[in-house]
Amino acid sequence: MKTQATTPAGRRASAAFPRMTVVLTFLMENWSVGKAPPYSPMTSPPKAGEIDRAGILWANYGGRSGIARLMRIADRHGVSGTVCVNARSAELFPETVRHIVKSGFELGGHNYAQDEVLSGLNEADERALIQKSLRILQEVSGVRPTGWLSSTIATTDRTADLLSQEGLLWHGDYNDIDQPHQVATQSGRIVAIPHSDYADNRVLRGAPDDWHHCYKDMFDYLYRQESGALVNITMHGNFGGRPLMSAQLDKLLTYIRAHDDVWMPRHDELAHWVNEHGIAETPFIQRFAA
Repeated sequence: MKTQATTPAGRRASAAFPRMTVVLTFLMENWSVGKAPPYSPMTSPPKAGEIDRAGILWANYGGRSGIARLMRIADRHGVSGTVCVNARSAELFPETVRHIVKSGFELGGHNYAQDEVLSGLNEADERALIQKSLRILQEVSGVRPTGWLSSTIATTDRTADLLSQEGLLWHGDYNDIDQPHQVATQSGRIVAIPHSDYADNRVLRGAPDDWHHCYKDMFDYLYRQESGALVNITMHGNFGGRPLMSAQLDKLLTYIRAHDDVWMPRHDELAHWVNEHGIAETPFIQRFAA
């Protein structure tokens, strides 16, 4: 196993980022009372008007077992990560949330319930949902989150500003950038962290090994061709935390950790580094101009 790069110090100024940065995003999600995920391994929906008990129980797996398994795998590879948690999940599985913090992983905000999204809310309701979610997570865990990833990545044009008002360090709802960077809001700066394009639920009814190959191929390409790249490995506790997918994470981390100059920080560690270096967005044409 290669030594994990814990700092990018010593690299030339024109290559501010380490050769590769890889972050782990684990998601702990539950839906509103009586609601189930709109996706699950079940091939037939329940009868109209009936509660999808199978789907609700399937979602509960993340809090019961899945998140702890994912963290254990990461820890065995000598890395940590960020677990973004619905506040409702914290109410349902408080011991798991306390275990996240005790194990040295970062706790991030992730709305109250997975199906109560920010888009469509007025400003007062959006602020209230953010504040409620952060308050519950802090009450359950003893730690106030410093970052936020919205459920379904659904935001408004004021979400970043509202998060800045709450003093948050980073915001993960960005799928239009390759690298993390500072974003200016009316209430101060917040660090934008790119989200994943290919989470584990993309292979629900396919072959789990496809997920491994997707990330491996992306890692290989970026490692060879685009120094300074970031890979955000995203897994849901209710699906990725099951053995069939967790085995793929174990295999992927074994491969990644065999490479030199790969930095694997928590989201908050990455965001602090971005702020310390004053990293602003660098357009692709500027990064790779001939």
